[in-house]
Amino acid sequence: MIAARDLLSKEWSALAACILVGFVFLSLLSPAFLTEFNLYVMLRSFCVVLVVAFAQMLTLGVGQLNLSIGALGGLVAIAVGGVMEKFGFPIALAVSLGLLMGAGGGLANGLLTVRTGINGFIITLATASVFAGVNLGVTRSIPFYNLPPAFVAFGTERFLAVPYLLAPPLVVAAALAFFLARTVPGRYLLAVGGNAQAAELSGIPRDRTIVLAHTLSGLLAAVGAILAVAQLGSAQPTIGADWLIISFAAPIIGGAALTGGHISVAATSLAVVLIVLIQNGMVLAKVDPYWVEFLLGALILAAVGLNRLRAVHAEAA
Repeated sequence: MIAARDLLSKEWSALAACILVGFVFLSLLSPAFLTEFNLYVMLRSFCVVLVVAFAQMLTLGVGQLNLSIGALGGLVAIAVGGVMEKFGFPIALAVSLGLLMGAGGGLANGLLTVRTGINGFIITLATASVFAGVNLGVTRSIPFYNLPPAFVAFGTERFLAVPYLLAPPLVVAAALAFFLARTVPGRYLLAVGGNAQAAELSGIPRDRTIVLAHTLSGLLAAVGAILAVAQLGSAQPTIGADWLIISFAAPIIGGAALTGGHISVAATSLAVVLIVLIQNGMVLAKVDPYWVEFLLGALILAAVGLNRLRAVHAEAA
């Protein structure tokens, strides 16, 4: 336990140091960086990315992968926008429907994984294709623009540099931290990821825990999709198309183990801050946006390599 706390402390310290250096460097690079509007833009970007990162983090916690996060998010986005525009659903009902759809998609991923015994990587790759196909089949790639003004306003309104959109991700972060640290299912999730066989021998329901992780992942993908619709002011079929790399980058940079058992809400949140900082800095520096993808890939490789070195060192010790 002490070693784990020391490791988390080092991860947080390293990420915090990188963020501090980034803030200082970008404030010197561009006078626009610390303006109220630019801080607002960064915080708006942070909102969706954070929830998407948490969605992947939970499946990584049980040693699984979820490649369908973006496709499921896109399907939820057009469903929420579609029922509000075409059928006049009130906001609360449309959002509830979207959350149920996300949880249902995640539940399907989890059940297919445990019932078939096929690796979650393959299952979620297949369901991602299904979700994307339904999305494009329903919309014909045409967005839904006629959304309730109150819903759109929630995605754009702010208090100084703080967007109203930031409230749901902060609630999600607090709830996840409590769930993982203080609840029995949360502890089961980490135990199954750490050593599935030992967890089963201890009486922990392995399959049920994996299904729970996928269900929560789908639910969070839906939250991210709803926030993205409010942020854009329209339900775009392309929502979620660029989530996959970011969803892996943040938890892994935050120290999540690909084999499961080690995830951190705080470290993942700091990693998201770092990613948003990098994206914003490249925009201010007028760097080709394709380099953002390159840098995220490099950061993932570096984080995986560092985690591997730690594991080897721990085994040697």
